[in-house]
Amino acid sequence: MTQKITGVLILNLGTPDSPAVSDVRKYLREFLMDKRVIDIPFVKRWLLVNLIIAPFRAPKSAVEYNKLWVERGSPLKFYGEDVRDSLQRSLGENYKVALGMRYQSPGIQSALDELRQANVSQIIVIPLFPQYASASTGSVVDKVMEITKEWQVIPTIKFINNFVEEDLFIEAWSEIGAKYLEEEYDHFVFSYHGLPERQILKASVDNYCQLGECCASYHSQNQYCYRAQCFLTTKLLTERLGIPKGKYITTFQSRLGKNPWIKPYTDHVLKELVGSGVKRVLAFSPAFVADCLETTVEVGETFKDEFIAAGGEKWVLVDSLNDNPKWIECLKSIVVRDSA
Repeated sequence: MTQKITGVLILNLGTPDSPAVSDVRKYLREFLMDKRVIDIPFVKRWLLVNLIIAPFRAPKSAVEYNKLWVERGSPLKFYGEDVRDSLQRSLGENYKVALGMRYQSPGIQSALDELRQANVSQIIVIPLFPQYASASTGSVVDKVMEITKEWQVIPTIKFINNFVEEDLFIEAWSEIGAKYLEEEYDHFVFSYHGLPERQILKASVDNYCQLGECCASYHSQNQYCYRAQCFLTTKLLTERLGIPKGKYITTFQSRLGKNPWIKPYTDHVLKELVGSGVKRVLAFSPAFVADCLETTVEVGETFKDEFIAAGGEKWVLVDSLNDNPKWIECLKSIVVRDSA
């Protein structure tokens, strides 16, 4: 009997090929032209991205990417490669693991071609976004379906829409965070990537979402509410780490444009914390599984500078999961369970 091979496709957002302005502009154009990222009519989106955002934002973003870049390149990419290789070794010869990026390289097309050539019997697709959002996980699912619908033979494809409740995911974050708790901090900030409020409301079931206290509990009516999933992530992590209520807050970063995004905003909160007497903060970024612009630079450097300038004394960012062995174990457990 022919041995069946399960394909595993791990996917992340993507990164410019280099920190050069031209490569950053190319990346921004592909990223922001995604109808799930900027969810406005095509013509308005095209004009906004190509005539305003990409030309003016690319030079500024290139400066930030230069801060992030190391000898191996972009951490988001090389940690993705490390995770792919470690997961492949852990799963063994009955599995074929491929890495793709939603934008730029390695692309989803090439990753799927790799699995197709391996003649896999099924594909487990894991977008590396802990919390589901249409602009991230939804966009990946959309692209995978767009490509595979053209195949003559389409194997069974399973999508992992989120993994915030995976015990090993919480355990991996907790193991890393516990090392930082050897020092004392006045407060703990859990900063997640933001989304426009309209995108949360679009996904609301029976108009349940009010962008307020409704996100404090997690159940069937808001199981795909990104904001509620973020609050759940914070709850699970603080319980595991033993951080008491009143000592932590969930916030949202990376706003773009003038329309309202989900609140509270991280940059506003850090100034409020200083005003209330907080001097030492430990920050987590559990919406990301690898170091990237939004963690290393935005949370680790920009927010630190703003916190110190406002009168704070210490702002420390907890490392991302990157290639943490417990994180690899988490991914393996998801694959093995869902390929059975």
